[in-house]
Amino acid sequence: MTAPHELRLLPWSGPDGKPCYLSTDAPDSHLSRLADNTEEIQLGLATELLAHAHELLADPEADQEELHLLATDLTNALHAAIRVANSRGHRLPRPSLDSATEPSVPPHPY
Repeated sequence: MTAPHELRLLPWSGPDGKPCYLSTDAPDSHLSRLADNTEEIQLGLATELLAHAHELLADPEADQEELHLLATDLTNALHAAIRVANSRGHRLPRPSLDSATEPSVPPHPY
């Protein structure tokens, strides 16, 4: 849950392409619900696009224009999915001090 002093990254950009944020203590507000629904739609479309990508990449006769369009669409879907992940990650509860004694997972080497 977003702390009162934190802003929620919304799943859309402003007209100038800059990120939009929401400041609210009401996770059930109209704008919060709209953002939740938009995130679900974006993730659903990304899932459908991934299935299409599997089909197109399996087609040896797919032309370069189709593949370019697919790459563009996948890039946009990945951008949206990362925005959703970042927004949701910032809203996760912070670990308590007690959990700090649990073993940590080493960072991924990449």
